[in-house]
Amino acid sequence: MFSRSLAAVILALCWGAFPGVAQPVLTTSAGQVRLEIMAEGLDTPWAVAPLPEGGALVTERGGRLVLARDGRLDPVSGVPRVRASGQGGLLDITLARDFAQSRRLYLTYSRPQPGGGAGTAVAVARLSPDGLRLEQLRTIFEAAPGSKGGRHFGSRVVEAADGTLFVTLGDRGEGATAQDRSNHNGSVIRIRPDGRVPGDNPFVGQSGARPEIWSWGHRNPQGAALDGQGRLWTSEHGAKGGDEINLIRKGANYGWPVISYGVEYSGAKIGEGTHKAGMEQPRFHWDPSIAPSGLLIYSGKLWPRWRGHILVGSLKFDHIARLSGAPLRAAEQITGPETKRVRDIVEAPDGTIWFISEGRGTVYRMRPAS
Repeated sequence: MFSRSLAAVILALCWGAFPGVAQPVLTTSAGQVRLEIMAEGLDTPWAVAPLPEGGALVTERGGRLVLARDGRLDPVSGVPRVRASGQGGLLDITLARDFAQSRRLYLTYSRPQPGGGAGTAVAVARLSPDGLRLEQLRTIFEAAPGSKGGRHFGSRVVEAADGTLFVTLGDRGEGATAQDRSNHNGSVIRIRPDGRVPGDNPFVGQSGARPEIWSWGHRNPQGAALDGQGRLWTSEHGAKGGDEINLIRKGANYGWPVISYGVEYSGAKIGEGTHKAGMEQPRFHWDPSIAPSGLLIYSGKLWPRWRGHILVGSLKFDHIARLSGAPLRAAEQITGPETKRVRDIVEAPDGTIWFISEGRGTVYRMRPAS
């Protein structure tokens, strides 16, 4: 009996679970999955980045970055000052592909600007060996112009295979600006790791267009990930209805606010309808809205039947939506008391799936129950 108990404790510690804490099980199409608490007691967590040495970094929208490890939450110093207002604050965190060697990471945040406004910004820094300090932090991009509004910062950052960064930017609640390429609102931008503009961006040298822009006509893309072919996908908030999954193409216009599958909150029609020549169609849309946030395209490492499937967190209906097929279809809703306002969802190198339950202030890790 002692040996069996000891083995159970060792197994729990190997997976990083909190010893003595009951681990809930969810039933899914791929069998039962066990949820382990990796961090709790968080204040409006926004993004999570599992670390190769164990534990994870978690951003809190109010401006705190914490190291979650061994049941502790330790603050990380050196974080940039943020304007935490409305939907703005300290937002995404992404580890560089070579993080194990370079310790380099990227943050997105709402950077204070003169006059009380803020712009979505990207910073690069190195994490100290003990994980408790950001070193050599510098801001490499800031959306222009900023806005005094507190909505629609977008703010996911994804590193492509060539080392360039895709960053999603919302329209800041000013829909018409998403069709104006003289500003960054409502766009996906592409920059180098030092903030320089790649020479093959679609609008380099074009008068009246920001050279960082890769695609435009977006409302508020809060989820982004690469698929197995290196293509970028986003999840985007619509208005009343019309949440979207988009496959992002170089130089393409995604239509907001000229076309949309949603309507204004008043019930009024948006723009010109759902289609217009020269504007992209979503690969999937929800009506009613689910308020999609983080997006993951799963490798299939632990759940082979989910290989290539898209997992999206729902802030409104408290579940993880799974989409599959071509064309995309809604295949499943993974739900339980723990999936309350799923803000971020990522895959760790071992194939486990980590997600943030913003409503519970908790980071969970999913693994097969068997």
